[in-house]
Amino acid sequence: MNSASTLLSCAIVFTIVARTLATTDSAYPSPYGVETTTTACNPYAIADDGLVPVRKEVYDKGRIFDISHRYHPNMPSWESEDGVGQFLWLPKSMKNGSLANNSEMKLPTHTGTHVDAPGHVFDHYFDAGFDVDTLDLEVLNGAALLVDVPRDKNITAEVMKSLSIPKGVRRVLFRTLNTDRRLMYTKEFDTSYVGFMKDGAQWLVDNTDVKLVGIDYLSVAAFADLIPAHLVFLEGREIILVEGLKLDDIQPGVYTVHCLPLRLLGAEGSPIRCILIK
Repeated sequence: MNSASTLLSCAIVFTIVARTLATTDSAYPSPYGVETTTTACNPYAIADDGLVPVRKEVYDKGRIFDISHRYHPNMPSWESEDGVGQFLWLPKSMKNGSLANNSEMKLPTHTGTHVDAPGHVFDHYFDAGFDVDTLDLEVLNGAALLVDVPRDKNITAEVMKSLSIPKGVRRVLFRTLNTDRRLMYTKEFDTSYVGFMKDGAQWLVDNTDVKLVGIDYLSVAAFADLIPAHLVFLEGREIILVEGLKLDDIQPGVYTVHCLPLRLLGAEGSPIRCILIK
């Protein structure tokens, strides 16, 4: 590349980075959620001391998969066209004289990869205290089956039958068309996502031993059967719903899943960190 081409490339990079920085919180040294690399063209890359953070999706040489979505302002939020928006602030900044950096955040408990407690759709359970702090960690951690759902329909009783989930399987993660469409990477909420219909939820409750149901968008229930399917799942207080999973590029099969919600007393939902281990 000649010097003129190099200058042009550098100008393009500088313009893109400058525009990105203009839209971010100036308290942070680099664009929020943007991976920077050290190049001669990028004056904002942290190059002098080699401090370039590495963000991973897979760990331990391909044995551990992070199936939680990274939180950022443009991730989808329930019935929002504009995503989650700003949820993280830095009220105490070392750049502004504070002794340490201390962030604060505010976001709905059903944002991103999260878990539902029975009080989410049953008010008497909510009043009685069946919150995320009462969820069974044994159910949230253990052997799990990842299955691919037929891509042309919601999860009905017919679809559940076709999946042939063996008796004894207690945790199932359902990968659907939502993953193919990358809906969790799209800012605007999409009501056409794939989820359980009421009859599919009832079939699972009546005919399987499944106690953890995970899915790849913000709700396990299809928008058309939103409350009815939730009621079926949560009425018995035995099934835990994990929503907003990141299941890209993971082969169907048996894994060990680990999901840990925050101990939020009185909350009917919580952000959750989930991993799969081969």
